Amino acid sequence: MGEIVRLQRYIAMCGVCSRRKAEELITADRVKVNNQIANELGTKIEIGADKVKVDNREISYRSKLYHIMLNKPKGYITSSSDQFDRPTVIDLVSQDIHSRVFSVGRLDYNTEGLLFLTNDGDFAYKITHPKNQVEKTYIASLKKPLAISEINRLRRGVKIDDYVTQPAKVEILDSKTNKMTIKITIHEGKNRQVRKMIEAVGSEVSELKRVSVGTVELGNLPLGRWRYLTAHEVNYLKNM
Repeated sequence: MGEIVRLQRYIAMCGVCSRRKAEELITADRVKVNNQIANELGTKIEIGADKVKVDNREISYRSKLYHIMLNKPKGYITSSSDQFDRPTVIDLVSQDIHSRVFSVGRLDYNTEGLLFLTNDGDFAYKITHPKNQVEKTYIASLKKPLAISEINRLRRGVKIDDYVTQPAKVEILDSKTNKMTIKITIHEGKNRQVRKMIEAVGSEVSELKRVSVGTVELGNLPLGRWRYLTAHEVNYLKNM
């Protein structure tokens, strides 16, 4: 008898997507177990015995897991495909990685820096689930300097869209008459969050780069290049 696991976990184990995304696929009737639509999140399957299909493609568990750090350049999207045929981050690793991987979280089109790629859904889940409060640190160049009162607003949390952000850590790295560079650490992952936070206090981001996730730092990895995460880094990220 094979291992019994929840359906969303099995989809993540197979490297299709993260566990959270797998839950969306299940509730959208895009998953079948033994050729029957399975749209209940409590569904369990037996590995090796039950046949699981996502969008009518059978998936299978792969024992080789990839944990990759990429220094994403501007001009690349983090989705695996794009309706406008823009380059994706997968293009940067596809010549060397012949297994399906996906990005852990996202960086917007004009943001560069640290991005993880993996086929390990549990790894992605640990990093992206809000309950785990994973810190992400960015270097942001601003078009207009912020006053200390505005910096303190970021530190307390600001309203963007329909929610108030949690307090951010902010450090001024450089300040001139017409521009400023700050280091900002958040542990949410809302769409374009740092850019929107800066706009909410009266400035605008001209350059944005993610430099660390938790204590795992981008370091001197060249732009557009990637490396495997060390076993220590993987263990740390999975157990934060």
